[in-house]
Amino acid sequence: MNRRTSRILLMLLIAGVLSAFAALMAIYPSAALSSAVRGLSIWWDVLFPSLLPFFIISEALLGFGIVHFIGALLDPVMRPLFRVPGIGGFVVAMGYASGYPVGAKLTTRLRADRLVTREEGERLIAFTSTSDPIFLIGAVAVGFFGNAGLALILAVAHYGAGLTIGILMRCHAPASPMTPSQGDMRQFDTPLFRRAFRAMHRARQQDGRPLGTLLREAIGSSLRLMTVVGGLVVFFSVLMELLACIGVMNMIDRLLQSVLALFHLSPALAPAFSGGLFEVTLGAKGAGAANVAGLRSQVVAAAWILSWAGLSVHAQIASIMNECDMRYLPFLAARVLHSLLAAAAAYFLFPLLAPYAEEAAVWIPSQVWAQAYSPWETAWHSLRGGIWTLLTVCCLLLAASLLIVAWRRLRT
Repeated sequence: MNRRTSRILLMLLIAGVLSAFAALMAIYPSAALSSAVRGLSIWWDVLFPSLLPFFIISEALLGFGIVHFIGALLDPVMRPLFRVPGIGGFVVAMGYASGYPVGAKLTTRLRADRLVTREEGERLIAFTSTSDPIFLIGAVAVGFFGNAGLALILAVAHYGAGLTIGILMRCHAPASPMTPSQGDMRQFDTPLFRRAFRAMHRARQQDGRPLGTLLREAIGSSLRLMTVVGGLVVFFSVLMELLACIGVMNMIDRLLQSVLALFHLSPALAPAFSGGLFEVTLGAKGAGAANVAGLRSQVVAAAWILSWAGLSVHAQIASIMNECDMRYLPFLAARVLHSLLAAAAAYFLFPLLAPYAEEAAVWIPSQVWAQAYSPWETAWHSLRGGIWTLLTVCCLLLAASLLIVAWRRLRT
């Protein structure tokens, strides 16, 4: 079978699937409408206010050269640890602070500006597409489980497995070349902060856009991306409802029950896994509701769901990656491995960290997280929590970078 025939068959398959989808919408109009409204509500009330500020801020920081400043500072730690340029450290911090798909958007922008190679971009997206702490703590631990202390176990399992994926992705395309270092080529003779300021100044000169133009383009590109994200959220919400109407979701549940039995997990978790296969929020909510499965199994399921992220997020990231030459398959492999590592970590960490859950809960204002916020209150809390997370991750990476530079100077 040649390539042309394969493309024709693929197009026919896509046309058939879309035709079946349209027919199901005509057969079940009420279910399609209610699920579309539900998906639109999730996008407007949660995703739009929590993601839009980070998209705009990241675009502005790139234009002002601040990302290049951070990249030069973090270069000594990012290259040996993850085999990506230092500018990827900003993507790591933003991805962990604001959640999917911000890391993919930033990486695609870096690739478009030729600041990373294709392989470096694929490594970055593989381990920066994580849940944001606001969702993990506020929605999952407090909202779905009613136990703020579980945030400690979920965070260590989820983010720890993500960093492990980043280290393992060093082996992805090992023979591929790396992007040259930012700043002065005599990197060991020039002080680190001086190199960083030079990189920022050079990037700002190369960009050259006035402030008004920069902000207008940042807002415009961010709104276009949010529209795509909203469309995909609504699409998968309708798809899941239609699949439930024709019994496909029940078939998936029965199949998952057999798989869960192999791992000695309760069949009551099957709806959570099937929901999480498509959409992370529904899956995590199902894990929190499956009380008969036992708390340890519920936490394992939630860790898997958060790390897999759902096909809705996969579609969002694939649509973003389609703007450049990066491939989806390395990301898919990383998500599979991340979900398995996070679930295993949650299983083994639960008996070790559960005794400290109550102490951790003291530091989390669960009565605040449990409140229902308006979309713009959500935006404020997401922005505030994200900025603190961003600063924390950047400071930790900078400390590691300075230690590496000091160690190199001592050796020479």
